[in-house]
Amino acid sequence: MTAAAGTKPGAAPAAPQPDTGGPVLTVSGLTVSVRGDDGERAVVADLSFSLARGETLCIAGESGSGKSMTSLAVMGLLPQPQARVSAGSIRLGDLELTTLGERRMQAIRGNRVAMIFQEPMTSLNPVLSIGRQLIEAIEAHTDLSGSEARASAIEALKAVRIPEAESRLKQFPHELSGGMRQRVMIAMALALKPDVLIADEPTTALDVTVQGEVLELLRDLQREQGTAVILITHDMGVVAEMANRVIIMRNGRMVEQGSVADIFERPQVDYTRELLAAVPKMGTGRANAAAKPAEPAKPAAVAQVRDLHVRFDLHGGFFGRVTRRVHAVEGVSFSIAPNETLSLVGESGCGKSTTAKALAGLLPYSGDIAVGERNLAGLGRDERKAVRRDIQMIFQDPYASLDPRMRVGELVAEPLLIHNIGTPKERTDRVAALFERVGLSADQMERYPHEFSGGQRQRICIARALALRPKLIIADESVSALDVSVQARVLQLLKELQNEFGVAYLFISHDMAVVENISDRVAVMYLGQIVEMGTRDQIFANPRHPYTRRLIEAVPVPDPARRRPRFARLHSEIASPVRRVGDPPAKLDLRDIGDGHLVAAH
Repeated sequence: MTAAAGTKPGAAPAAPQPDTGGPVLTVSGLTVSVRGDDGERAVVADLSFSLARGETLCIAGESGSGKSMTSLAVMGLLPQPQARVSAGSIRLGDLELTTLGERRMQAIRGNRVAMIFQEPMTSLNPVLSIGRQLIEAIEAHTDLSGSEARASAIEALKAVRIPEAESRLKQFPHELSGGMRQRVMIAMALALKPDVLIADEPTTALDVTVQGEVLELLRDLQREQGTAVILITHDMGVVAEMANRVIIMRNGRMVEQGSVADIFERPQVDYTRELLAAVPKMGTGRANAAAKPAEPAKPAAVAQVRDLHVRFDLHGGFFGRVTRRVHAVEGVSFSIAPNETLSLVGESGCGKSTTAKALAGLLPYSGDIAVGERNLAGLGRDERKAVRRDIQMIFQDPYASLDPRMRVGELVAEPLLIHNIGTPKERTDRVAALFERVGLSADQMERYPHEFSGGQRQRICIARALALRPKLIIADESVSALDVSVQARVLQLLKELQNEFGVAYLFISHDMAVVENISDRVAVMYLGQIVEMGTRDQIFANPRHPYTRRLIEAVPVPDPARRRPRFARLHSEIASPVRRVGDPPAKLDLRDIGDGHLVAAH
């Protein structure tokens, strides 16, 4: 019997209820040990839980708590010989997995137990096309013919809303965005309809609307197949939306477990209460608006963007002629004042990051970009270099942004060296002051990036961005990969630095709750164009464009009592910004509906 048995059509519960039969997965006294220079230590200690058919068990906690090591142990994918299951049992039904040989484990892995990994780029083979990898996974565990496996692969890609699914089969992982790669991983895991699905941060890199659709897809799978899900996440909104039961882990140990209602309404330990308190909630940003000092007068803009266009030509045909063109950014205009945060929001491919890169001088563009009073289009090389001191970027992945061969003190001082600012001692003193300001100590300047946590590395990136005392910092998904408590501390740091230095932020994010908490103004982008722009209160309290309303409605509420009955999935493909040469997209006209609230006709 599936978890949806007995429900009326169209009235399925938001979270399918587990089967009351025997557990499909049982973990007893699991201890995972890792060998290091100082001997062996346990990264997961004495962990026990069971999983019923059709149940969703969420494992939550900060980085290093043992969540991912638990999932790797269940999958039999612990890195050998450094890590091993040193004690305990993992049973899939009546089958003991810890003593199973690799050949038998391969038959189970991906078929009866599947996993969606957090980082798709390291999980997909870079030299094989998406289609080959997906079809091979289907053929390895089924008796389908090649054409049937291909048709199944296309359906799996369509199920996770990948546009032009059939043509995507020929593409390689590097040709897809991060969100697209994650959808491919989800499609690969769901294609075989496993008994147990382990999802390790499956929606971290996804837009809020795609996240809602993927979560609904997981619920559909549970209703239809009775699939049991282990969901590993630091997004407590997703936990509230999906979980039947919750395990809270810290330092390799389970500190609390219970039903989702008990964890959110009656947490028993301080750590759980701290995690829940750090969750950004919709509405709190507007409630705390008075915390930021009001500007007495509107100063001159730090940056002005007028009629910005960014297009990329696609070559095709036998002679490689330009047949199609990507209209990545089409006619975007906005300005940013000192001490102001303007957020760009929208789904992957809408042009947010392309706009930011054009503003930072990293992409060719047409239109006008002025920093201060100087238009970048009319400047020479040396003048452009001087202007770019005023614009710095904080990227999504701090580890990929920092050279692993350089000490972090050298990395923060590097912009000063490039622009020939100060003597060596003056640079060292400024870097030490910056480290202190972002919550690190000066004696940590001699360490390397790998010696820091993810949150600390992002603080180093913030210090590097501040080194030149810029007027504008572009934060491109700068907190999306961080634990919720670390995210809260980094966001608070950004606010403090803004109040202290008067720096402006162009904040790019797909997390609408974070955007609502940090923004002064918000611009909503769709297919390279702005469809709505206004103050935070105008956008979140009175969204007027249907696309804006859909983005806000897609945000999971960190309260299990307010679970959505269903999230409406789109059955059509996502619109594409690719056009034939000579066929420009329709130009949107923004209309002021009052007090500077701009909305495109729809």
